[in-house]
Amino acid sequence: MNQKNNTKINICSMKKDKKMGIWMDHSSATMMELANDKIITSFVESDASKPEIDFNPKKSEKLVHKKENHLQAGYYKKLGEIMVNFSKVVLFGPTEAKRELLNILRADHLFNDTQIDLIDSEKLSEGQMEAFVREHFKQY
Repeated sequence: MNQKNNTKINICSMKKDKKMGIWMDHSSATMMELANDKIITSFVESDASKPEIDFNPKKSEKLVHKKENHLQAGYYKKLGEIMVNFSKVVLFGPTEAKRELLNILRADHLFNDTQIDLIDSEKLSEGQMEAFVREHFKQY
């Protein structure tokens, strides 16, 4: 497990002692809840990564880009709706998606009491992700 860059951001104090690790990129997220030393894994996919069903080559590039941005915003909203139930979250992965999500969450008062850590990482297997989450939350 190779970490490129570590950035810790604390968005205020705590609400409940619930912990979640999220490995993510722009197309999917692997969400790992750490509860009683067990990992419960779920997955969220971005609709922006799916081919457009109504693709029309005559559509302007601007319109297609606008639709992709709308779908990406929906993906981040789904993640936020799950994350709001956790007091500690670590976002990790190889792309800028985690930073984009963090910027959205910073503007939402519902996350004022959520500690969110941001860590750059390589693409990992599910076992490596689980080990990463366990190791990260040992400090808490």
